[in-house]
Amino acid sequence: MRLLIQRVSKASVTVDQQTISQIGKGLLILLGVGHGDGEEQAAFLAEKAANLRIFEDEQGKTNLSVLDVKGEVIVVSQFTLYADTRKGRRPSFTDAALPEVAEPLVGRFVELLRGHGVPTQTGRFGADMKVEIHNDGPVTIWLEK
Repeated sequence: MRLLIQRVSKASVTVDQQTISQIGKGLLILLGVGHGDGEEQAAFLAEKAANLRIFEDEQGKTNLSVLDVKGEVIVVSQFTLYADTRKGRRPSFTDAALPEVAEPLVGRFVELLRGHGVPTQTGRFGADMKVEIHNDGPVTIWLEK
């Protein structure tokens, strides 16, 4: 499982010209599911994301988590995080889990994140989404398990 986490001042997800998710200060998490991923990966990464200290404290040091700053999260499923570009010019996505495996794991990750007390919204699995991100910093972190 792979996460691309962006610290945002605000973010939103639009599907068919309707905003389905919108947050202020928090995290936008792009989540990819690979073959063999399961509960262990989802639990580890949900705990890590909830407690990752990437927000600044009063001294300007990155000592605070999304929980500490009372931020929100949007999780967007992103199979393209498993793109293999080693050959040719067209990425291969064979390392990404099939939708029937990935969708429940994305849902489980969201449940676990909420279980840590993080207000969490989502994109729409498999939809053509327009994601607006106001990256704060910019701060972008890659997590994998």
